[in-house]
Amino acid sequence: MLTAHDLLPREPRPGQVGAQRRLYDAVDALVVHSEYGRGQLVSELGIEPAKVHVVHHGAFSHLLEQPHEAPLLQDLAEVKGPVVLFFGLLRPYKGIEVLLDAWRGLVGAELWIVGRPRMPVEPLRGKAPPGVRFVPRFISDAELPAYFRRADVVVLPYLRTERLDFSGVLATALAFGKAVVASDIGGFSEVGATGGARLVAPGDPAALHEELAELIADPAARQQLSTTARAAAAGPYSWDRAAAATLELYRRLLATGVRASA
Repeated sequence: MLTAHDLLPREPRPGQVGAQRRLYDAVDALVVHSEYGRGQLVSELGIEPAKVHVVHHGAFSHLLEQPHEAPLLQDLAEVKGPVVLFFGLLRPYKGIEVLLDAWRGLVGAELWIVGRPRMPVEPLRGKAPPGVRFVPRFISDAELPAYFRRADVVVLPYLRTERLDFSGVLATALAFGKAVVASDIGGFSEVGATGGARLVAPGDPAALHEELAELIADPAARQQLSTTARAAAAGPYSWDRAAAATLELYRRLLATGVRASA
């Protein structure tokens, strides 16, 4: 059995896609994190439907209990007003340029773009309107909680891609009970269906601007999203639910005599 966290390589090297397809053919069961992911493997790669199973990615609740949390840097800790957080590896498909376009004209809040660059940062800095801060480096688990605790909104403006099933950043935002605005791609729509995130069309800075402006101005709306995010983290996106579904899948595989080595 294989869990396909990435449906296909996000930045494939020559021969890598073919190798991943051969890997999928070699196993007896595939786990994906969303119905979208299942549909992609079945419709786009021709994987037998009975072979693909959905087990939701659990929220990263362990990050709430770091034994030695690091505080925010002083200049960040001194920021007043709402903070919108973009977190994770800086990659082209994550829509950072769309986010910067959407930020134009937004006032009364700051946008923090935090994470290790996998693309040139200087062009992004040059495009950034007022109210944007960059922290372009790796953030350790000890540092991470301070960023998510401080954030009022977490934004995932990812561009359309058939390769993405789910996101560890979204799993983190759910665990921290954050208001989330995300592009309607991959498995994000299933989180949106629980009320755990607001969704916008990918690549649409005007729609993203509108959602961010409303949440920046409306603490009650942020609180409602926070409540539903926590409910999603404790329910369909909990590790207890994921573990139960995984154990049930192993039992079914063993009952039919299928190899069940992970």
